[in-house]
Amino acid sequence: MAQQPSEFPPIDYPAIMPVLVILGAALLGILVESFLPRQQRWPVQVVLTLGGIVLAGASLAWYARGAGTGTTTLAGTVAVDGPALFLWGTLLALSLAAVLLIADRSVEPGGAFVAESNAAEGPGTMSRAAADAGGMRTEVFPLALFSLAGMMVFCAANDLLTMFVALEVLSLPLYLMCGLAKRRRLLSQEAAVKYFLLGAFASAFFLYGLALLYGYAGSVQLAAIADATAGSDRSDTLLFAGLGLLLVGLLFKASIGPFHAWTPDVYQGAPTAVTGFMGACTKVAAFGAILRVLQVAFQASSWEWRGVLWAVAIASMVIGVVLGLTQRDVKRMIAYSSVAHAGFLLIGAIALTDRGLSGTLFYLLAYGFTTVAVFGVISLVRNSDGEATHLADWAGLAKRSPLVALVFTFLLFALAGIPLTSGFIGKFVVFEAALADGMAPLVVVALVASAVAAFFYLRVIVLMYFSEPAPDGPTVSVPGAFTTAAITLGVVVTLLLGVLPTWALDWANVGSFVS
Repeated sequence: MAQQPSEFPPIDYPAIMPVLVILGAALLGILVESFLPRQQRWPVQVVLTLGGIVLAGASLAWYARGAGTGTTTLAGTVAVDGPALFLWGTLLALSLAAVLLIADRSVEPGGAFVAESNAAEGPGTMSRAAADAGGMRTEVFPLALFSLAGMMVFCAANDLLTMFVALEVLSLPLYLMCGLAKRRRLLSQEAAVKYFLLGAFASAFFLYGLALLYGYAGSVQLAAIADATAGSDRSDTLLFAGLGLLLVGLLFKASIGPFHAWTPDVYQGAPTAVTGFMGACTKVAAFGAILRVLQVAFQASSWEWRGVLWAVAIASMVIGVVLGLTQRDVKRMIAYSSVAHAGFLLIGAIALTDRGLSGTLFYLLAYGFTTVAVFGVISLVRNSDGEATHLADWAGLAKRSPLVALVFTFLLFALAGIPLTSGFIGKFVVFEAALADGMAPLVVVALVASAVAAFFYLRVIVLMYFSEPAPDGPTVSVPGAFTTAAITLGVVVTLLLGVLPTWALDWANVGSFVS
């Protein structure tokens, strides 16, 4: 009997066009690296990368205008619904700002990424001649696009196997990008190795949890797992063991304490532009996946795992706040700040209501733009060794550059949640959703943690305005057009979301997930 030809599953190309555009731009970037002369690669890669992101955003806006309640495609492995569209738009906007930081070659002559180090000058240094000869590492642009595409699929994946593949696609380029710093090469490479080893360990947890959940539900589809948890006489051992291992992988990627061990070292060692890209975009993708997994697959069993995530959220807030107080490096301080913010975001994810979902989405948008702008400002304060990230180097910064100090102060106020900033509105909507869902004790802990966290932000502000600058202290570089645009975009969005948040809150009110 003749074998019947296989039928390919229908594909909704308009729905997944933003991902296809990003992947296409990444593949074109590889061809540029392969065939263009070195001196021509940078302008072509910049135009290609920024153009790809803008084109993906345009296709997303075109599709969103006619999108209904959501659809699944690629044999049900990808769900393009309201939350996915919001997360994709957020990722594209944040990656646009982050790529501007990556592309800048004015703050650091020759760019922050170079071809090879000059061993004659010792580790971690490079001569100007070597920088000019080697040029910027332009392969960072397709790497960033591949990572972005992985993030987009990760937060829209409708089954755990697709989610795992997307997790690897977004992570592997980041491991490479973290080790490509021009300055302090050994520190950068150490950060990349730590991130790779711990990331592989977390991915193994995710994969093992996936296998256990497949054994429980007989499927990796989120909807099938939800059906099994709602009405099944099977042993719950596989269910909760699988869920626990799965969450370890997700919590690691979101840098939620106590699964945050990679965060301070990688934030400090990676090139600052990459840290901005990673700190903003990865958190959006990770929390998008956490929200989808909890609300689609495990909402029926929430009464059994909710208390555990309460403890994790409290641990993340306490770890981020307490260890943040002890830091003497600005990038490490922001890293522990991100751990604390991850705890705040997890409160919204635990709520499992439409208000909790929309509040968390808004918080991700607000936090992302603030984070990119913060790292853009950090890249401007420099000494002979590169970026001056020790807190002592920031003493009296307001006397050297009042404008940079003012911008950084405003961004720190946003991280602290001061009114008239996006940080205040983000915390307000998340805490309001948690209170409405009966989580008052958790909100009280979060308010106390927010108050304590304000201390280490205010400490930097006091240092900048009320200390005398050292005679041989760092200088503030004049930012180029790309860095200026990235910082300006972050500051403007942070202000608009704090003063006029209604439009973004309405946009974040996207309805529920489809499965």
